Amino acid sequence: MDFPQPVIELDGLTLRRFKGAADLDELFQVIEESLEHLRQWMPWAVNHSLATTIDFLARRPENWESGQEFAYAITLDGAIVGACGLFRRDETPDNGREIGYWLHPAATGRGLATRAARALVEQAFRLSGVDYVEIMHDVANRASGAVPARLGFTEHLRRPSEPAALAETGEDQIWRLTRAQAELLAAKG
Repeated sequence: MDFPQPVIELDGLTLRRFKGAADLDELFQVIEESLEHLRQWMPWAVNHSLATTIDFLARRPENWESGQEFAYAITLDGAIVGACGLFRRDETPDNGREIGYWLHPAATGRGLATRAARALVEQAFRLSGVDYVEIMHDVANRASGAVPARLGFTEHLRRPSEPAALAETGEDQIWRLTRAQAELLAAKG
């Protein structure tokens, strides 16, 4: 099995594997400061607690080694400002991966999520057998939807879903970028 890079340097912005308990206090604090923002769109944030953060960090090594999820802390000048990941859902075929991301509100609007997602796209297509990458969000989450639009993803599908976070409408928007599309975009520069 091949793996993405554990640390990705992006000129001041770094994506790095979580360090388990060593990240607990900082990650918990960043989530706490972001809860009002996150609870609008992230179902996991609705039930956030110290115990859920501990559990999240405890599961990272196993999920990484199994290839199920490659989760990264997004750090800016060494401080955690969010998280992102490249993962495979149970319903996702082996040749596809999904990207997810969130940021502390003070870190939004600066292109950080776009830079992180671009790096994860590159990592996804370095994995053998990956033919496409998707980003999924509620249709009302325009900020999240701006990221795949900037990166050359195309809208793949919209589907009904059960709202699980406060601002969700119950309609998912799924964006897709194929390996061929990514190669074409890279060739254009």
